Amino acid sequence: MKATRLRLLPWPGQNGQRTYTPDDSPDGHVARLADRIEAEQIATAQAVMSLSRGILDAGLPVTPTECAHLLKRLTECLGDVLLVAESRGGRLPAPNPLEPEAEGVPEAKS
Repeated sequence: MKATRLRLLPWPGQNGQRTYTPDDSPDGHVARLADRIEAEQIATAQAVMSLSRGILDAGLPVTPTECAHLLKRLTECLGDVLLVAESRGGRLPAPNPLEPEAEGVPEAKS
């Protein structure tokens, strides 16, 4: 019996724990919802990054309250994007040790 791979979802469970769904139905309702939420999380992270760069590039003074707010938003976005990366990385096929390195990746020299 083949074990079903699980997909890490981009939202916490009732008690804040990680949530998973079987990854055997990538076109199912839960998978499509997770894809949409991941896309929104990435877009939000891009927007927050752009705003923070704008604030820093302006060279204007930033109050401690503004800085704390910015750090909080950046931390939230980083957490979301790291979860998306972990989820997507967990769904990549395992590399075949018998196949040559992927194109563009230099081979290790001994």
